[in-house]
Amino acid sequence: MKLIIDCQYFATYIFYKKAIESTHVVFDIYDHGRKMSYRNRCSIAGAEGPVLLSVPLDGGRDQRNALKDVKIKNLQNWQLQHWRTICSCYNRSPWFEFYRDSLEKIYAKKYECIMDLNLATFQWSCQALGVTIPFEVTSDYQTYYNESEYLDWRNKLLPATISQEFPNPVRYYQVFEERTGFIPHLSILDLLFCEGRNALAILKK
Repeated sequence: MKLIIDCQYFATYIFYKKAIESTHVVFDIYDHGRKMSYRNRCSIAGAEGPVLLSVPLDGGRDQRNALKDVKIKNLQNWQLQHWRTICSCYNRSPWFEFYRDSLEKIYAKKYECIMDLNLATFQWSCQALGVTIPFEVTSDYQTYYNESEYLDWRNKLLPATISQEFPNPVRYYQVFEERTGFIPHLSILDLLFCEGRNALAILKK
């Protein structure tokens, strides 16, 4: 079964769990994004609770252009801000140093389009998990895909509804869990920094 989904910025571990179960991932880059989506944001764990990382977009966060046409607003050095926040949150996590150098390369590169950035985060995450997930991008927009071949998860993973859609998240050790309690539905980064090479086995449970 192929998984068709919107291309996201360091997607939640739920995406990777479903992607691993699929034969192929198809990123819909012609779909017009919804407000408050994961296509330019992700959440990580901080000492006081969830921390939002948001990539600034030309035209603002509420634009409804197809993903392939969405440009990143690079007037401010958002890459440095995101990188410093990640380092601050995870510098004491068990596996951060293991992934640090390769991840820093993403934040050292300037991306013009959010699609290119998101594909880079997907490929980095697959490499970090130690898994190969075949993928492609769409060449046009289709409202419907054959349900015998495709699982349509476009706009299924949204910050406002993900807790209702997936009320029983995968549990694993988190850095600040004793202070904040377990925080569900974070970016794949959190799982990798906390569990490292065991992350793939956790996703396969």
